[in-house]
Amino acid sequence: MKEKCFLAGIVGTGRIGFSLGFDKKREQPASHTMALFNNKNIKLIAAADSNEENLAAWKKFARKKKSMALTFASSRELYENVTCLDIIVVAVNEESHLQECLKAIEYKPRLVILEKPVALNSAEAGLILDAAKKAEVPVMVNHERRFAFDYIKAKELLAEIGEIQYVDARLNSGLRVWAEEFEKDGTYSLLHDGTHLVDIVRFLFDVELKDPFVTGIYRDEKNIVRNFTAIYHTDKISQILLSMSGRSKFFEFSVEVTGTHGRLCIGNGFFKLYKREESKLYTGFYSLAGQKIKVPKKTGYFANMVQNAVDFLLTGAPLVSPLDQAVEDLKVLEQIKESFK
Repeated sequence: MKEKCFLAGIVGTGRIGFSLGFDKKREQPASHTMALFNNKNIKLIAAADSNEENLAAWKKFARKKKSMALTFASSRELYENVTCLDIIVVAVNEESHLQECLKAIEYKPRLVILEKPVALNSAEAGLILDAAKKAEVPVMVNHERRFAFDYIKAKELLAEIGEIQYVDARLNSGLRVWAEEFEKDGTYSLLHDGTHLVDIVRFLFDVELKDPFVTGIYRDEKNIVRNFTAIYHTDKISQILLSMSGRSKFFEFSVEVTGTHGRLCIGNGFFKLYKREESKLYTGFYSLAGQKIKVPKKTGYFANMVQNAVDFLLTGAPLVSPLDQAVEDLKVLEQIKESFK
């Protein structure tokens, strides 16, 4: 029986759209282009980018994959010349998400895959959401950890550590956390990386994050926010901490969950589970002991995202990272920003 095949086009052939697929240290596929080419149910036939060098490199590679490799200097040209696309991927810089996603929705493909974050702010994201609903075009957002085997396994293991007492989610990097002057192009960590941190906490624990108490705000000599901690109290979990640093000399993304019977720690490059056992140190006490757990060698984060798109189109399977959830992530970030202002 012949496999059902969907035709795809991509807008944006930069890092996440294409070139990260050549990073030898990253788990592959690590770009939209590579993930689309690797899926047997998809034929990636066209791309658009205003950067001639990026587009030429994409075309050369796509031809090696025996693609039609149609290339255009703009998305408008792509849509005018290629009228058969089932899937459109929008992988441009944040400041162009609104205009490019609206164009993709107007084209009315069967599915739009939008790189995170949805837009520069929730107002713009709301315009995308309204347009998608009106046109009845589904949009999924690439919040990659929702698709990763390790985070899926972590969600399954939460029941083994008892009632969750508190969560400590951290993101450390060297990129500024926030300053108002960077809102025009989204080049600050609270939006670029913070959207991942907020999204995975909401995904893992099925909680809404509202009304944060923001503390530990540190500003540098240029008044740019470099550190903060947002504290949340929910009906499910008494305390959730979201902490970000923009002055670290390393990159860290981690979530530590403490329950009544154990602890789970997950992040970039590690996955650890601890459970209560009779203490070897103190009579009558219990201590935490590390557990042997089978962790997938590959997380499949990008491949699984594309497969979810295929499953949605083939069987109507639910989108793991739907647009409305990603819009809510932006609203959480904006409540944090209000404390900075």
